[in-house]
Amino acid sequence: MKNWLLIFAFLTAILSMPVRAAESRFTLDGPIAQGGLAVGHIEPGSKVHFAGRDVLVSEDGVFVIGFHRDDPAEMALTVTYPDGQTEKRVLHIKDRDFKIQRIDGLDQKKVTPPKEVLDRIHKEGALVRKARDRDTPETWFAEGFIWPAHGPISGVYGSQRILNGQPRQPHYGVDIAAPEGSTVIAPASGIVSLAYPDMYFSGGTLLLDHGHGVQSGFLHMKSILVKEGQFVKKGEPIGTVGATGRATGPHLDWRINWFNKRIDPQLLVPPMEGEG
Repeated sequence: MKNWLLIFAFLTAILSMPVRAAESRFTLDGPIAQGGLAVGHIEPGSKVHFAGRDVLVSEDGVFVIGFHRDDPAEMALTVTYPDGQTEKRVLHIKDRDFKIQRIDGLDQKKVTPPKEVLDRIHKEGALVRKARDRDTPETWFAEGFIWPAHGPISGVYGSQRILNGQPRQPHYGVDIAAPEGSTVIAPASGIVSLAYPDMYFSGGTLLLDHGHGVQSGFLHMKSILVKEGQFVKKGEPIGTVGATGRATGPHLDWRINWFNKRIDPQLLVPPMEGEG
């Protein structure tokens, strides 16, 4: 009888223990937040699906995903391993508060464009979208980012823009105020996917492909020192700060995208020296 009581007590203890989920076979490093970018590591040969997209996985098991300013609180990431096992993880996206920024003194034609320039704006937008749709296999994004220019931060990611008193889209980059002609360097290695000297809104515009859909954009540049298709290393000069396009003064508008999702560059770099 004692033996049965011991067995019953043992089984009761086992059944009452909390059930732990199976240990995940992949990791994610980076801010799981609106505007964040997370680098994953998984078994080579695995498949990853996120935000309606099949995510590229490198030969050594590196992948990356990004979160837009207005992404919901929960998003599902699904992986299929080489042995056929499937894992679904619900990611809890940290909500953020965004500022309101008022900018006055802009050329009104840059705020509400006249009809005769709409065709130009649409064509330029198509060029940018095409460049940002690249899904190259390199993983330069995984080496980390540095600031492409230095100066006071005059505009931040996600802020609602009021231009000449009129509400417009949120700002999707970080503005770095710097003297006209100051050097802009590559924040990470990559291939130049677009180099356009004079877009209507963004002026001198450069896009740098860091691999797997991660791209930096550099707006309002005075000059562009690289050509489309050129490979540039992290820290190399790529252009100079300007005030071209829709701008009230010289600054660099640095943006990062993961395909069509807008990423906050300030989440990927340490605080700029002197900026707290």
